[in-house]
Amino acid sequence: MIDVCDIQVMKPLLAEQGFRFSKAKGQNFLIARWVPERIALEAGVDESAGVLEIGPGIGPLTQQLCLRAGKVCAVEVDTRLEPVLKRTVGEFDNLEILWSDILKQDIPALAGEKLKGLRPMACANLPYYITTPILTALLEAECFDSVTVMVQKEVALRIAAKPGTADYGAFSVFCQYYARPELLFDVPPHCFLPQPKVTSAVITLRVRKEMPWRIGNRDLFFRTVRAAFAMRRKKLSNGLAAGFPELGKTGAAEVIAACGMEENVRGETLGIPEFAVLSNAIGARLHM
Repeated sequence: MIDVCDIQVMKPLLAEQGFRFSKAKGQNFLIARWVPERIALEAGVDESAGVLEIGPGIGPLTQQLCLRAGKVCAVEVDTRLEPVLKRTVGEFDNLEILWSDILKQDIPALAGEKLKGLRPMACANLPYYITTPILTALLEAECFDSVTVMVQKEVALRIAAKPGTADYGAFSVFCQYYARPELLFDVPPHCFLPQPKVTSAVITLRVRKEMPWRIGNRDLFFRTVRAAFAMRRKKLSNGLAAGFPELGKTGAAEVIAACGMEENVRGETLGIPEFAVLSNAIGARLHM
């Protein structure tokens, strides 16, 4: 097996294939062997797992997943990597590579077809520029046991943030609605080629099988969350009045009072249970 994390091995191989890193695609390849090993280990990948990997790159994480999983389906948009991946991971018979854009795929159908009979997991070293849409798509697919990703550290902190903290926002609520996030470990810039200017972090999101809240209308719930954070430094009533013009300031204040919340409460201090109560109250008032 080729040591994909050895620069002395990979630089000649990439040069031989005429491959150049694409800034537009956010390509920073791992050159520290311990990182993909630890990602696969802490993600809990074993022979019972079927793993959807997004963006295998030159294959460091792909190798570690294939050594452990029952099946790996890797989705890669950059077809220039095909001859490279043939050299680095071509020996694995439990690997299937799909040359496509993951955001153009029906993810539940893909996982159902490619990972059938296995414990479905998603794993990825995500490009910074497209982290949010891919993570959103993976969680909304609601077909994985867990989603383990390497992202920019500040994004990982936002995903796992608690109510009332500076990192807490609408994306925190979104991710925590679908899953229970756990920060695993940091990955410094020198672990990549070329080196990014920021620290990365690996986070796992254990997807919820059952929601512990009663939410009457999921779309209305997320609309309520977005309205609350649109004016995070102002009172919640201001955000709700702007996000729900049909409520108005008076209606917003009345809904907040009916939920037993303080008049001057800010949206950034509310957790999912409070947002659930709030959105249900808005739905009842507006007959939504």
